[in-house]
Amino acid sequence: MKSLVILISGRGSNMQALLEAGYPLDSITVISNNPNAAGLEIARKHGVATAVLDHRSFPDRETFDAALAEKIDACNPELVALAGFMRILSDCFVQRYQGRLMNIHPSLLPAFPGLGTHARALQEGVKIHGCTVHFVTPALDHGPIVIQAAIPVLPGDTEQTLANRVLALEHRIYPQAVRWFMDGCIRLTDNRVEVLNAGVIETALYSPELSE
Repeated sequence: MKSLVILISGRGSNMQALLEAGYPLDSITVISNNPNAAGLEIARKHGVATAVLDHRSFPDRETFDAALAEKIDACNPELVALAGFMRILSDCFVQRYQGRLMNIHPSLLPAFPGLGTHARALQEGVKIHGCTVHFVTPALDHGPIVIQAAIPVLPGDTEQTLANRVLALEHRIYPQAVRWFMDGCIRLTDNRVEVLNAGVIETALYSPELSE
């Protein structure tokens, strides 16, 4: 039985990309810390089970994380996917799901961890920008990289146009990373990820605009 839990806080566009990927799973559950998250309705329309755990109802982060872990464990998932989950998770929570807690971040990590990635990329004048799927570790927006996607930063790019183009890549590589994990194609050793497909190591960089 293959089970996936997706954690969201808002609109859930990456969650939607995962739900529409068509991967054969026995169970998917979407959990949100925000009862008003738009992604909850999207999940319900896809026939997916949802749950809400409002972090504001808990006295501290550790108590919330313990309750969240209890909900997750009830689903017995192979993988927990963060899809716009706007909570910093405690070290204890991260270590509990070590090697099966995945996140997508809108930059080419380790560059630009945290928020405001697109504005910072433009301010720094980088020529290449993109997104990263990685395993979560206690360090914010760090951890073994599964796959990255890169695009050129164009002369007329604004923060919004760059964000839109990167988001389109996020919707392509996150389902791919989850598929690799569920198919048993990911080998994690220390801080490095190998993606294996029929004995062949897949590339960890997808750059559609660079290859055109």
